[in-house]
Amino acid sequence: MLLLIDAGNTRIKWALAESGAPLGQWVDAGAVSHAELNYLPACWQGRRVVRAVVANVAGAKLRDQLQLMLPTTTIDWFASLPQLDGMRNGYRNPGQLGCDRFAAALGARALAPGQALVVATCGTATTIDAVSADGRFLGGMILPGLGLMAASLARNTAQLPSVELGKTLTAGFADNTDDAIMAGCLSAQAGAIERACALHRAQACIVSGGAAPFIAPVLTVAHRMVDNIVLIGLQRAAAASHPTTG
Repeated sequence: MLLLIDAGNTRIKWALAESGAPLGQWVDAGAVSHAELNYLPACWQGRRVVRAVVANVAGAKLRDQLQLMLPTTTIDWFASLPQLDGMRNGYRNPGQLGCDRFAAALGARALAPGQALVVATCGTATTIDAVSADGRFLGGMILPGLGLMAASLARNTAQLPSVELGKTLTAGFADNTDDAIMAGCLSAQAGAIERACALHRAQACIVSGGAAPFIAPVLTVAHRMVDNIVLIGLQRAAAASHPTTG
């Protein structure tokens, strides 16, 4: 069995997949915050894990902690490459591209092959990347995530309140300060994604990440919401590099 891990700045997402399983079809999956890291070994107990593929953007300390917890010694620490699975990395320095962004692009391209696409992952940061129809990763945009945008206003202004993501958000004109903050932040997030789609003349737009359920409903471009696009990219990368792993 294959263990896929997306270690981000806020949460560690994971999934277990059988060899040859369709993309996104998991035996089990979950997520924990960094503070809950020690709960992970129990999630994998009794599983016959033969290989782990890990995308870690949270630093060396978390990598060391994960290495001690993983239920296999066969570990691939996923990194951005000049080329993988037919996708060419157009970053000026290919290795500088965040491995989570590279994985997300691989996953999005696997779900929308042969299309000019934009993939937006909406987490602690929002990343918006473009892939050409012939498989070239062109580059992207990085901006503060939805929650980080709202929190920055509360931290850096004297009069504005701290607001949290609610169940109902609108990107229109608000008649109170809390809603006005969220309307502005939502409009900024959606506007960046829409601008990227226009610049790229995108044929497909894939939106993922913890804040995606808040941002996607206000988008005015056609899009597809996909949970855990980074894990899907890691699953695709695993199949491309070791197609017979069991």
